[in-house]
Amino acid sequence: MRTAFDFAPFRRSTVGFDRLFDMLENSAQGGNGENYPPFDLIKLDDNRYRIEIAVAGFKRGEIDITSHQNQLIVRGQKAEDNGANYVHRGIATRSFERRFALADHIQVTGADLHDGMLSLDLVREIPEAMKPRKIEIGGAAGQPAPAQPQTIDAKAEQREPEPA
Repeated sequence: MRTAFDFAPFRRSTVGFDRLFDMLENSAQGGNGENYPPFDLIKLDDNRYRIEIAVAGFKRGEIDITSHQNQLIVRGQKAEDNGANYVHRGIATRSFERRFALADHIQVTGADLHDGMLSLDLVREIPEAMKPRKIEIGGAAGQPAPAQPQTIDAKAEQREPEPA
């Protein structure tokens, strides 16, 4: 039996980690075994991913895709039957809702439904301000470091200038 872990003491001593604790609590509660419809997660390269969901029997108008605050929600609601008299009904037509937690800066760039597979394209778009950048060593505001003050040689001052 799985016991729920109380994150309240950690919430009091952290700032800005609320979403992390919410995700941990939701994942602990989400162990209800819901695995319909099945999906694949494919990494295309370092910044591009694809989610493929098997939605056989669903049409474009019966699927709703929403991306909101680092969460992708895919819902399917089957339309009413056309009055057919089924002897056996083996194709799943139940409604579904699949939720995917998206990392920061992941954007859904496209969706396509082909041969019963719903493909969702995802891209990680890191803002320029958050990308690593090289900092040159120098003075403030990118100015070169000020020149070192020249030291006056005491012996040179005592010498008389050479005649010209």
